[in-house]
Amino acid sequence: MTSFSSLMGTQTLLPIIQANSVEQGVNIAKAMAAAGLKLVEVVLRTDASLQAITAIKQQVPELIVGAGTVTNEIILQQAIDAGSDFIVTPAVSEKLLGFLVDCGVPVLPGVSNTGDILMAREFGFTELKLFPAALSGGVPFLSAVNSVFQDIKFCPTGGVSPKNKNDYLSLTNVIAVGGTWVCLKEWVENENWQAITDACKEAIN
Repeated sequence: MTSFSSLMGTQTLLPIIQANSVEQGVNIAKAMAAAGLKLVEVVLRTDASLQAITAIKQQVPELIVGAGTVTNEIILQQAIDAGSDFIVTPAVSEKLLGFLVDCGVPVLPGVSNTGDILMAREFGFTELKLFPAALSGGVPFLSAVNSVFQDIKFCPTGGVSPKNKNDYLSLTNVIAVGGTWVCLKEWVENENWQAITDACKEAIN
């Protein structure tokens, strides 16, 4: 199966889209695509999220669109049915990992400690999301586990900012960072799509 990192290519920012309406989601996605981003994650935290994934796939076809906040088999299937190109979870369990293994698209399972990492690896996953990164030990944690889990790569999310993103990206076991700072709530509410484009450009340069 295609890996998450191969979908990302050279992109080191995993931008997060949280949309309260389908139109909002599409506009955010267009703003991110205008910055040169090729891949986005839509978090399934609102009633419009699944429809937004489908709409973004149709209206911004150049984007690779994934679903985040997948926590069970039902949500996983809904995300796949909506057209998700990849799946991101906030946490893992044996039951969820069992479903993820057979879902047919790349997965970035969420972990927060060494037990989670080991369990995810036992199911064959070697690319993981550290979440919430800042509260789970951040850069020192990832540095510490690098020698123990030498085959594991991470995408830290949660507490990553312009001030510390390069600290994460400088680690050999970090492939990308997840960021919400490129799509602030007030920009979305004020329909300031250019601010999102500008923030994304700055984040990837």
